[in-house]
Amino acid sequence: MTKQFHDRPLGDEALDQIFREARSYNGWLDKPVSEAQIEAIYELAKMGPTSANMQPARLVWCKSQEAKDKLAEFASENNKKKIRTAPVCVIIGYDIDFHEELPWLFPHTDAKSWFEGNEALRKEGAARNSALQGAYLMLAARSLGLDCGPMSGVDLDKVTAEFFADEPRVKADWICSIGYGDATSIFGRSPRPEFAKFNRIA
Repeated sequence: MTKQFHDRPLGDEALDQIFREARSYNGWLDKPVSEAQIEAIYELAKMGPTSANMQPARLVWCKSQEAKDKLAEFASENNKKKIRTAPVCVIIGYDIDFHEELPWLFPHTDAKSWFEGNEALRKEGAARNSALQGAYLMLAARSLGLDCGPMSGVDLDKVTAEFFADEPRVKADWICSIGYGDATSIFGRSPRPEFAKFNRIA
């Protein structure tokens, strides 16, 4: 039976770690991230909801220096060092043909038929839901005591061609360095708006 967590909010220490005190890091301490940690991040992130459990994200974890150097070649000048010096940098891509996996991912109904013959709908769903998965991935990493440095300043076509060459229906979307953040690499937190600025309750 599924556990219920109603009226059991996380404590302030956990909320600080995941949200309030978490930052996007530009530099990294010389401390490795293991393959076991990478797998632990994924095992948490995969539990986040996606439409019809479509799970469109396809991830490449650049852990070797060779892979990080290759990825950095396609990055803007400001992002090259952030990639090369990170313990790991993950490429978040999405599979336009994610619907082929729906018979086992969402077996309750014929969800595959919803998307067959409509690539525009698949691209829209894949992009939105893989972005959600990337956000879950960041929350998972933070929950496990790691820091993140998300980036979009890369040539996505070149990243796609290099890292998803054997998966022609997968497109790179953004990247995120993960490790133990160097506090000297960040500046003061940018402003965050109060509720009333961008919210309304209808």
